[in-house]
Amino acid sequence: MTATADRPLAPAPVPTFAEIRLPDEVRDALGAALTAVGDPTADVDHAMTRYLQAFAALPTGLLQRLVDFGRHIDAPGVALVGNLPVDPVLPDTPGDGGPARGKATFVAEGVLLGLSGLLGEPIGVTTEKDGRLVHDVIPVQGGARTQTNQGSEVFLNYHSDITHDVIGRYDIANPDFLVLSCLRADHEGVAMTSYADARDISAALEPEVLETLRSPLFRLNAPGSYTRDVAGDTEVLSDPVPLISGVGDHPEIVISANGVRALTSGAEAALDRLQEVCRAVSHTVRLRPGQALLINNRKGVHARSTFTARYDGRDRWLQRTYVRRNLWDIRYRVTPDNRRVHF
Repeated sequence: MTATADRPLAPAPVPTFAEIRLPDEVRDALGAALTAVGDPTADVDHAMTRYLQAFAALPTGLLQRLVDFGRHIDAPGVALVGNLPVDPVLPDTPGDGGPARGKATFVAEGVLLGLSGLLGEPIGVTTEKDGRLVHDVIPVQGGARTQTNQGSEVFLNYHSDITHDVIGRYDIANPDFLVLSCLRADHEGVAMTSYADARDISAALEPEVLETLRSPLFRLNAPGSYTRDVAGDTEVLSDPVPLISGVGDHPEIVISANGVRALTSGAEAALDRLQEVCRAVSHTVRLRPGQALLINNRKGVHARSTFTARYDGRDRWLQRTYVRRNLWDIRYRVTPDNRRVHF
């Protein structure tokens, strides 16, 4: 197509999904470097530096694609990274939500934290996985029907990962990025992770619905881990906020997995329509060992399908990090004894 005087050439649509695959020889070299680091928990800052050295040895073009994902506002909101190194042997999938016991090698942790370090700084939150930097995302029998990472029997609605905050906003100190890395797929290989980009969502919504979603007519419920462990399974709602905000070309979106309370009937209808549109425009993958998803937690929302958990030591096992581009903006939340862990 060419432009004419009366009809300028329309800009190409911005890609919202990317795929990046390591060549076999690059995978093997990276795996050897990560194996040499060992268990990162003894000194995570030292380990993160070693991981940076390992990933810096990637071919320049490949490394730049990974770095650019977190660098540019017009980058895709989600990227599938494939042919990553894996641990040669895994212990049983923990039945209690992790972490694993008796893990002999830590290649998976190196992949997860190394990719995270290319995007920013991994952080922990005291009310999520006991403040650990590496989150084991595993079905837990008691949480099978919850809107949390322990679930399996219910569809985990499109959501952002948020953090409870005493300031009344759960969308400020939350992660900028998530990394989800697959150690073990579910038994049937059917579990799907989906991502819906706010750019695609906004383009598909009716103007009046979008206007409602851009109005402070919604209150987010705190994450399920917080309401379960701190609030006695009661709602802890945020101040009223819009679900979509920011400039039209680069919108930001936030949805709480644990529930959003609409303040008007029109807002309730808009919320229902939002979930419909998320399903319609989403990118979906079935993660396999050696694959990781880089997720921009502000540009879009993600979801997980149902799957069958057997609680037999071979269930689906992902690892996750919360990543911030800048820790300075959330310095008011830092714990006294750990510079990476926040209230």
